Formats: sequence, structure tokens, C-alpha cells
Amino acid sequence: MSKNICCLALCALLLAHTFPTVAQQTAKVPRIGYVSAIGDPKTPGPQVEAFRQGLRDLGYIEGKNIVVEYRYVEGRGDRTPSLVAELVRLTVDVLVVTTQPLIRAAKQATKTIPIVMVTGQDPVATGFIESLARPGGNITGLTSLSRELGGKRLELLKEVVPGISRVGVLWQANAPGPIIAFKEYETAARALKIPLQSLEVRGPNPDLAGAFQTAAKGRRVNALITVSGASLNRNPKQIADLAIKNRLPSMCERSEYVEAGCLVSYSANDADQYRRAAYYVDRILKGAKPADLPVEQPTKFELVINLKTAKQIGVTIPPEMLARASRLIK
Repeated sequence: MSKNICCLALCALLLAHTFPTVAQQTAKVPRIGYVSAIGDPKTPGPQVEAFRQGLRDLGYIEGKNIVVEYRYVEGRGDRTPSLVAELVRLTVDVLVVTTQPLIRAAKQATKTIPIVMVTGQDPVATGFIESLARPGGNITGLTSLSRELGGKRLELLKEVVPGISRVGVLWQANAPGPIIAFKEYETAARALKIPLQSLEVRGPNPDLAGAFQTAAKGRRVNALITVSGASLNRNPKQIADLAIKNRLPSMCERSEYVEAGCLVSYSANDADQYRRAAYYVDRILKGAKPADLPVEQPTKFELVINLKTAKQIGVTIPPEMLARASRLIK
């Protein structure tokens, strides 16, 4: 009898030690799909790095308790549907997408996989969600409302350079987001009585030098606005260098451009948004439904000024602008 009791006790002890091990071995590691419009596998870029930091802040370690499948458009918009479809075939647990074409491709590719978007557009106006408070469907995330800030950027540019008479708008003419942006700048410019000149570029390798040559011809452009877009976002340093060479004060839609040498930017904090995207991924992995997660809007916008560039192109930033700046690059 005592031998049987000992055997039973030993079996119970072995099972107690075995079951946690089996549970650990069979625990499902979540798999995330992330498609980026900028960067490449060797140089992912600040957005991917911010997203990774957001995951780490929440306790996720890539390769250990989470797997992230990264895909990069690399300036080839025609690859967008296939990259998204590839991740859908992998049956990822969450799909993270970062531009209007990518969001549209993801929405068309799956009705079941949760989608976290990071967009500068109004996602209600573009038809991606039903409302910011209750998105409905399988899409949620964040909007920077970058497209809504065109008038404010023109006003700030006029404050920085009071004597501007014609503003060139550098934009990617074959992408839906920049097309919307250019129209909004046109509307804002009419209200502010500021003449605009379109400096449109196309394709994955835009002719930036040619656009600046156009700006220098005829009725000379004496200030510049750069519209964010996949192709332009891959070339902030070249854009900044050309603006400095042509002594053009430049207003940009992302602070990375100012860090690269453009004069000023006004936008939501891009890094904060991509770190916050990781929070949405975490909520979904823990059972939240995208339809019930409100889409977040920024609560503040940053004015970033590059003082080194101002000196190079001979612009004196008014003291009141310096006082309002969120960050000064020296």
C-alpha cells in the first residue's frame, strides 16, 4: 500500500513539473506584420525604430515573445498589394501599415486580421473607418492629421519669412495622399493670398534637382513647402541640401527633414505615434477588438527650427518664433 502511495506521489510530482514546461513550449508566440513605406531591411528608419522601442517598453522582445515580419516598399508603390498579401498569407496576428495605399491594400486584403494604421489623413473621410470614436470593422490606430495643417504651416512660414511672395510646393504627383495635400495647400494659399507654384515629381526616384530648377525659373519662388510622401521621405537630406543651395526657406511636414537640414517643420511627434502603435498591437493581442479601440489624434504639435540652416541661407528667425519653438537645432 505504501509503495502505491509513493508511486502516485512521484507521478504527481513529475506531472507538476512537466505541465508548466509543456505549456511554455506550446505557448503561441504572436506574429506581427509591419509594412513600411520608407527604409529598407538594412536601414529601417526612425519609424520602425520607434515602433520597436514601443514594443520593448511594453515588455516584448523580438524573437523571444514576439515575432515581427517587416516588409519595405522601397519606393516601389506597385509592390504594395503583394507585400500586404504576403503577410496576410502568413496569418499574422496583427498587421501594421503606415500610408494611405498600404491601409487601402490591407483593408482590401483582409476583413479578419486586425489592422493598426498610422496615417496623416482623416481616416473617416478616406473611408477606412466609420468614426474616430468607434472605428468599426478591423481597422484602428492613429492619425497625425498632417493633412489638416496646411494653412497653419503656410501661416508659420510667412511669420518666419515675412517677405515671401511665391511659395513652391514640392510634392509627389502620383500618390493619393500628396494629391490631397496639394489641393489643401492651394485652398489655404488662396485664403492667405500667397501665390503657389507646383513643383511636382513622380516615381520612386524623383527628379528633385529638376524641381528646384523649375523653382528658380520665371517668377522666382522664394520659399518652399515639402509635402510628405513615400518617395520624398526617402530623400530628406537631398531636399534639404538643394533648398540650402538655392537659399530657399523650407517648411516641412516632418521633423526628420529639419534634422536633415530643412529650415522648419510643424507636425505631431512622429516617433511618439509609432511608439504608440505598439500600444495598439498590445491591446489587440490581449483581446481588444479594433472596432472598439478609438483612433487617437495628436494632442499637441511641434514647431522645430534649424538655426544652422537659417544662418546658411541668411534668414533671421523672429524672436517670438524662437520662443514658440518646441525644439531648436543648432
